[in-house]
Amino acid sequence: MLETIRRRGIKDEDVLKAIEAVPREEFVPDHMRDRARGDFPLPIGHGQTISQPYIVALMTELLELKEGDRVLEVGTGSGYQTAILAELPGVEVYSVEIVAALAERAERTLRRLGYAEVHLRQGNGYEGWPEYAPYDAIIVTAAPDRIPQPLKDQLAEGGRMVIPVGPAGGYQTLWKVVKQANGELKRFDMGGVRFVPLTGE
Repeated sequence: MLETIRRRGIKDEDVLKAIEAVPREEFVPDHMRDRARGDFPLPIGHGQTISQPYIVALMTELLELKEGDRVLEVGTGSGYQTAILAELPGVEVYSVEIVAALAERAERTLRRLGYAEVHLRQGNGYEGWPEYAPYDAIIVTAAPDRIPQPLKDQLAEGGRMVIPVGPAGGYQTLWKVVKQANGELKRFDMGGVRFVPLTGE
């Protein structure tokens, strides 16, 4: 899996080390553990999925995280992307999940695997997590039809957001946005993706 991701253009060594370090099989249902090392998404219940490792690596690399950064993840899901973020040196991770059963399962998994420093909350990710804003980076792992205003507001000046935007049930555009000094978002089209819809608008 790691060589596949490297061949597809992921160059950030910290991201590659994180992909190698996190056991994806711990984040999927038991009957899918034998498929966990494949580079494709898998269902995790409640209409949600665990993203393919390449997309996880790509979105993480696009955040350009550095030591001391505070990152907000909208959509904890299985907790796999959360663990990847937590593996990066000196990064403070906050993650919100709207589905209570997934939030509870992800917390159990992350704590069992030793990710005690991750801040987790069950709630509406569309509203972000204002108590700890601003964030140097925000990653959204489900697709709204537009960038939520609360997430724009909670992104620090110079901060990066990686978010799929588009209609539910179809393909979306993966955007990298950078917040300018005047508060405007500079957008970069990173290609077509397919994510489950962001709920909770």
